[in-house]
Amino acid sequence: MTPRGVLLLGIALLAALMAGCLQAPAPPAAGYHVNGSGVLSLTCPPCQASETVLQETSEYTLSHIVFHGSQGDVYAIAASPPRPRAGFLMAPGAGVKKEGHQPRALDYARQGYVFLVLDVRGNGGETSGRPLDLQDDFQRFRAGTWPEYYLSVCDFSCARSYLAARYGIPVYALGESNGGRYAAIAAALDPGFAGFFGVSTSGFGMAGNQYSGDAGRFLLSVDPETYGAMMAGRPSWIFHSREDPVIPYEQGLALYDSLAGPKQFISFNGTHGMNEEVDARILHDCGQIYALAG
Repeated sequence: MTPRGVLLLGIALLAALMAGCLQAPAPPAAGYHVNGSGVLSLTCPPCQASETVLQETSEYTLSHIVFHGSQGDVYAIAASPPRPRAGFLMAPGAGVKKEGHQPRALDYARQGYVFLVLDVRGNGGETSGRPLDLQDDFQRFRAGTWPEYYLSVCDFSCARSYLAARYGIPVYALGESNGGRYAAIAAALDPGFAGFFGVSTSGFGMAGNQYSGDAGRFLLSVDPETYGAMMAGRPSWIFHSREDPVIPYEQGLALYDSLAGPKQFISFNGTHGMNEEVDARILHDCGQIYALAG
């Protein structure tokens, strides 16, 4: 091209820009897709966070956080130390509000970790929603609208992005009981998570394989065991008690078996849900990781 041609092309491009003909690409529209194998892929609705400090000491800052999005606000509490080494993002079990883990959040902050607890949709806390209802979610899936289960996974990814940007730290997904299912899928689908901790949780035994068509695909899409291979290269820990009266021990082992390595299975003393023994092991193992990293 001649110098005159280059000049004319530059003028044409400038005119197009001024006329608004050339614009930056729009962000992808929010939505989801489930393939023939039942694997979910997500483009989550955008969200923004607002944070209010509730208490501040020399050891920690306790905050109330609201994640604002087009599918409704999601609420959380977080405790953070002055110089955090890493962060934990927790989904409590069914019917457990975020305040139920506030003492735990403060303890972790005292040990040098940010600890954020989501009020999961439908758990009865500030975040609106209905208790887990796979039948209703399936109807939403068939209609092409957002199942609440998928939104709960997106909430996890939104909060992970916030913590990573806010503190510049690796963030681990942590969930107990039913909350562990959301956390497991979020960790698998979002490679930004450093790893996954599941406590007294399980998949659904790949029950979707017993059905055909939409029903089978949907049931597989909400089953953490569908996504185990996607954790390859990131660590996973599964904690389960032999005395668990809610989710049988064997189901916890099945979830563990589905996960790619590195991974650890820890049989702990107790019944169902997190306790001091689980906390001590989590803090010890994470402390070892970051001590080795220098």
